[in-house]
Amino acid sequence: MRNFNELKLSKDLISFPSVTPVDAGAINYISRKLKLLGFDCKILEFKDKKNPKIKNLYARLGKKQPNICYAGHTDVVPPGNIKDWTVNPFKPKVKKNHLIGRGANDMKSSIACFISAVNNFLKKNKKINGSISFLITGDEEAQAINGTKKVVDYLIKKKEKIDFCIVGEPTNPKRLGEMIKIGRRGSLSCKLEIIGTQGHVAYPHLSENPINSLIAICKKLKEKPLDKGNKHFQASNLEFTSINIDNKAHNVIPARAKTQFNIRYNNYHTSVSLKKKINSIVRSICKKNKTKYKINFLVTGDSFLTQPGATIHMAKKIIKKITKINPVFSTTGGTSDARFIKKIAPCLEFGLVNKTMHRVDECVSLKDLKNLVKIYENILTEYFK
Repeated sequence: MRNFNELKLSKDLISFPSVTPVDAGAINYISRKLKLLGFDCKILEFKDKKNPKIKNLYARLGKKQPNICYAGHTDVVPPGNIKDWTVNPFKPKVKKNHLIGRGANDMKSSIACFISAVNNFLKKNKKINGSISFLITGDEEAQAINGTKKVVDYLIKKKEKIDFCIVGEPTNPKRLGEMIKIGRRGSLSCKLEIIGTQGHVAYPHLSENPINSLIAICKKLKEKPLDKGNKHFQASNLEFTSINIDNKAHNVIPARAKTQFNIRYNNYHTSVSLKKKINSIVRSICKKNKTKYKINFLVTGDSFLTQPGATIHMAKKIIKKITKINPVFSTTGGTSDARFIKKIAPCLEFGLVNKTMHRVDECVSLKDLKNLVKIYENILTEYFK
């Protein structure tokens, strides 16, 4: 029970089949481990009418400020066809100096590395001038409704202060040490339905074809780039992911046409400004073509940026020293729970190599595990100097 070796912890965590929203015992396991290190652990469960109950954990060692927090998630994506794996995805094995299993790099092994780093740090530092905390969720890979977002609201309500947060997402494309995430683009999804008037193709003047409006809207939304990007962010991008017209008859003008798209946007925009722009285009074209429309938006997070300060530059120096690679600051990739945590604390994201995440035979090198423990431990040492 008192084994805090990063490989053993990783194997144990991977063995829990915690596909979102199932916890399978992962949160309780981490809580037990942290209690052995002296942490005060609070398991937080949230649910609502539309979404399943999610188990989360907030654990803290110490009562003083500053409070440095590690954030991560125990939930994983489905393994797919288990027969395609060379090992059972929830019975991890080491092959060719790599640990294979679902969650090996996204991101159970990162959690294991931070627990191991804390254990090593506490062996050398009986007293710390501040606090160490963990914010662990079981709902990052899915809707992220009853996970970190609600834990953050809980911490605000309890007046719990976090001074800096390390999010352990796998940030490195190919080699450990390549990349630190200091922000993320926002994500806005849209479902649009154009409503026309059904009729015979031989009498188009008696109908209003919704396809005409839809084509015009799609063209207008894509004809001009949203921006060219900036120093910290790549260009914003709108991508259509579906066009659907449920019409099997070649001689009937359909009544409805649907599309959906997603925008990944930088800090030149907000969800509010983008919604306004999209609504204006849709409304104008539908009015001209005498069609109606229904539109629904889903915002999973606005863009954000943590300006690199002393703590981030300190972490960068440590990563370079241990990996011999000078990491770049980046905001690329999808969303992460940092979009919620940035509400209460500045964040950096740094974890393992992400090239096999969500894939069959997801894996992490044993060398990277050891080096990530060293990086996290050194960050703690420097932070509390």
